[in-house]
Amino acid sequence: MRATTLPSAAARAPVRRSRADLLVLGVEAALFALAAVVGAVLNARGVGLYADAAPLYATWRPHLGWGTPVAIVVAVGVIGVGARWARNSGWTALLGAAYLTSVAWTLALALVDGWSAGFAERLTPQAEYLHEVPRVTDVAAALAGFSDRILDFGPDSWSTHTAGHPPGALLFFVELDRVGLGGGVAAALVCVLVGASVTISVPVALRALGAADAARAVLPFLVLLPGAVWVGASADGLFTGVVAAGLALLAVRGRVAPAAGGLLLGLALYLSYGFVLVGVLALAVLALRPAGRVAALLAGTAGVAAVAVGFTAGGFRWWDGYRLVVERYYQGWAADRPYGYWVWANLAALLLSTGPVLGPALRRAVAAGARTIRPGLRPGEGWRDRGGQMLAAGPTVLLPAAAAVAVLAGDLSGLSKAEVERIWLPFAVWLLVATAHLPASTRRWWLLGQAGTALAVNHLLWTVS
Repeated sequence: MRATTLPSAAARAPVRRSRADLLVLGVEAALFALAAVVGAVLNARGVGLYADAAPLYATWRPHLGWGTPVAIVVAVGVIGVGARWARNSGWTALLGAAYLTSVAWTLALALVDGWSAGFAERLTPQAEYLHEVPRVTDVAAALAGFSDRILDFGPDSWSTHTAGHPPGALLFFVELDRVGLGGGVAAALVCVLVGASVTISVPVALRALGAADAARAVLPFLVLLPGAVWVGASADGLFTGVVAAGLALLAVRGRVAPAAGGLLLGLALYLSYGFVLVGVLALAVLALRPAGRVAALLAGTAGVAAVAVGFTAGGFRWWDGYRLVVERYYQGWAADRPYGYWVWANLAALLLSTGPVLGPALRRAVAAGARTIRPGLRPGEGWRDRGGQMLAAGPTVLLPAAAAVAVLAGDLSGLSKAEVERIWLPFAVWLLVATAHLPASTRRWWLLGQAGTALAVNHLLWTVS
C-alpha cells in the first residue's frame, strides 16, 4: 500500500489565500448586485434617488464609440506587458511611460461617449464651473462675495458644482480662461493631464517611503484605474491629481518639498470641503517618513496655513462656506436621497471606481498588517527593522488604511449621498496601494478585471451628468 503524502502547511497557505480572495470577490459582487436591485426597486417606486442606474449616477445606454478600439488596445498592452515592464524598466522611463499610457487610457474612455458629449462639452453644462467663468469679471470681488451666493434660489446663486465647493475650483478655471485656455476642450484636457499624474505621484510617494518594489507593483493598477471613466473629464480628476501630488511632496526628503506639498494640500482644502479628510492620509505619510518627520510636519503645516491666510484675507472664510454649503446641500436632491440606501450603496459605487481588485487587495493588506502586530511591541515598532528603518510593508498597509478611514468618515457623514464614484477618486488611488500585496502570478488576471470593469461601465452606462 502506497503512503499518501499530505501537502505541507506552507503549500496549503497559498490555496487558502486564493480561496479567501475569491470569497471577498463574491462578497463584492453580491454587494453591487444588491445595490443595483434595491436601487432599481426604489427608482420604480419613485423614491428620490436621482440616479437612474443606482448605485452609479448614470443612465443605462449601451453604446460604442471611436474611443472603444483605442481603450481595448491600451488595456491589452498593459495587461500583456505592464507588470513585466514595471518590474524591469528604469525608474524615469517607467514613470513617463505610465503617465502617457494613463492619459491615453483616460482619453480613450472619454471618447467612447464621443468628442462632444464625452470630452469637449463635458464641463460646459449649467451645473459646472465653466458656466460661471464669464460671470467672474473681478476675481477679488468674486472671492470676497463668494459665500453670499452659496445658498440656492437667489438671483445670483452659484450653479450646483460651484456652490458645492470652496472658491478655489472656480478660480482655477477662471485663471485658466485668462491665460488663453478657456472653453470646454482646454478645461477637460487639463483635468485629464493633471488627473493622470497620480501614476507619478503615488509611486514617488511609495519610493520615498522605502517601498520602491511596491511602487512598481502598484503602477499598472493605477494606469488601468477604472475611475478613469470619471477622471476624463471632470474637475474631480483635477482634484485627485492635486491631492496626490501634495501627499507625494510631503513624503519626499528635504524641507522645500514638504512645504510645497503643504501648499498643494492647502489648495486642496479650497477645492473641496471634503478634503479635510485628506489630513488622515497626510498624517500617515508623515508617520511613515524614514526621517525628518517633525520638520516635514512644520513645513507642510506652514504651506497649508499660507493658503488659508491668503483666502481668508481675500474675504472667504472656509468654515462659513462649509456651514452654508451644508444648508445648500439639503436645498437640493440630498433632502430626498435616502441615507439608509446610500450609506452602503456608496461602497458598491466605490467598487466600480477602484475595480474588483479592491476587496482582495485590502484583505491581504490587513493580513500583512496583522502579522506585524506582536505582543510587547510599542506602537509603530513592528513597522521598523532593527536599524530603525521603515519596513516596505508599512506604506502598503497604512496608506490604504488611512484612505479607508477617510472614505468611511465621508460616507457616514451623509454629505456624500451618491456620485462617490468620482467624488472619492482622491482616496481611491491610495486604496489601490494595497494591490502591492497581490501575488505576482495573479496580477495579470486582476488587471483584466480592472480593465473589464472600466470598459463595461463606459459602454453600458451613460455617465455624463
